[in-house]
Amino acid sequence: MDSRLEIWGGIECTVNRVGDTFYDQLERNGHARRLGDLDLIAQLGIRTLRYPLLWERIAPNGIRKADWSWPDERLNRLRELGIEPIVGLMHHGSGPAYTSLLDDHLPHKLAEFADAVARRYPWLRFFTPVNEPLTTARFSALYGLWYPHERSDEAFLRALLNECAAVRLAMAAIRESIPEAKLVQTEDVGKTHSTDRMRYQANFDNARRWLTFDLLTGRIGENPLMLNYLGAHGFTAQLDDFCAAPCPPDLIGLNYYVTSERFLDERIERHPEAAHGGNAFERYADVAAVRACDDAPLGVAHCAAEVWQRYRLPLVITEVHLGCTPEEQLRWLSDIHEAARQVRGSGADLRAITAWSLFGSFDWNSLLTRDLGIYEAGAFDVRCDPPRPTALASAIRRLATNRGCDHPVLDSPGWWRRVLRFEANPHILGLPRGASVVRRRRPRPVAILGCPPALTSRVRAICHIRGITCVFARAAIWRKLAARVRPWAVLDFTRRGARDDVRAACVNASTRYASVADDADEKIHEVINAALDCLVHGEQLQLASS
Repeated sequence: MDSRLEIWGGIECTVNRVGDTFYDQLERNGHARRLGDLDLIAQLGIRTLRYPLLWERIAPNGIRKADWSWPDERLNRLRELGIEPIVGLMHHGSGPAYTSLLDDHLPHKLAEFADAVARRYPWLRFFTPVNEPLTTARFSALYGLWYPHERSDEAFLRALLNECAAVRLAMAAIRESIPEAKLVQTEDVGKTHSTDRMRYQANFDNARRWLTFDLLTGRIGENPLMLNYLGAHGFTAQLDDFCAAPCPPDLIGLNYYVTSERFLDERIERHPEAAHGGNAFERYADVAAVRACDDAPLGVAHCAAEVWQRYRLPLVITEVHLGCTPEEQLRWLSDIHEAARQVRGSGADLRAITAWSLFGSFDWNSLLTRDLGIYEAGAFDVRCDPPRPTALASAIRRLATNRGCDHPVLDSPGWWRRVLRFEANPHILGLPRGASVVRRRRPRPVAILGCPPALTSRVRAICHIRGITCVFARAAIWRKLAARVRPWAVLDFTRRGARDDVRAACVNASTRYASVADDADEKIHEVINAALDCLVHGEQLQLASS
């Protein structure tokens, strides 16, 4: 096993359907129109990229009317840049309008498209025919969020079996043209925790999370709870096909988010109404474990180790993304990278982590059910033209060149490790603590100069929420302060004429600097957050309040 943990990249590319409306992330983040994005990715040092050749976009009206101009251009450029694509054919959606997850002909239809891709691009090596089959089936056919908007066990299982059969048939078709083609199968296998009373439901959910890989590896017989579940809904015959002709992944792609681990609680009054749900027997809340449990989540290292112990197949963490402030995004990337190193150190064949959503994503806060235009930046911010590199871009570039993350904000833990994460009094599960990242340095502060007394408490509260240590001082004592506390950045509230000396001192000391306009008004909260964003990104900007 190579001693170096690789850094891969990925572009959020979901095409999901709500009713008769298709939501296309590539159109919304603009990557569909920007060939130059691929050069930006290459500049990060990324040499392996999860890349979309989506069925819905290339052949929306059938394979005979497929338009190959976009993938021709993009794949040729990737080859010129020396970037290896991992080609995705379906990313969450239900396929083009002429099929759906509940269409028993879906596997053959996707296989036809996969065959056309392989014949046209025989140099490709890595494929993900269907991204996250289990997650997509849950959202579409169990929870009713996406098309075909079903809410039943039978619909869920039919959708999942169709997706997994589509993976098998698609890979068989691809290997007719590319015998050495590799399957990179992604899935979110986050764990479910619960109160004692809800243990039966948590046990069921934890058995269900293995379904994608148990089906593809032909090991469903080793999961008796799911074997009975599938049999009770009339799908025994389909299981025989998977056991007779398994299609094990060449690489298991583990997708892990801060909300991947869940907590079930019958005390629904303790949790937001949006989290209230239940099963056929009782009502309960389903919330992110990180928001409710003092000793959860266990973390990606624990989940990856479980996957390795169960399947003994090479692993990649295929999505690393957090929709939050830039310093929290850096902390999340750093934590996942350190966890992956720990897993590798324990002997697991974990080969890479993937900086996902390089160009950000839209409306995932509503699980893509509403078009509100709420944007989360990634390594690049597409609200600028061309997309502007963020603090994540620098961190990814360092990791890709084996230099490690290095940023002052990493001396403080992410919000998922701080007390403010709890939405109610935390529940004690009695679990072993998740692996902690060692913090070897006392956090260096941001110096807040000349802050009006009326704003001090607000600025302090904002910094506290963001996990940014701060010290307040008058500009007149700046030099003594800088020598004593060694701030990594300065946020300057002093009047315009008094700023030049401080700015010059910051430039000379390579200290990040941002200022707030003299006439800061009722938008001061947004202004302060924008100033802190600039400091994290490393931008030397003069900030206004409007």
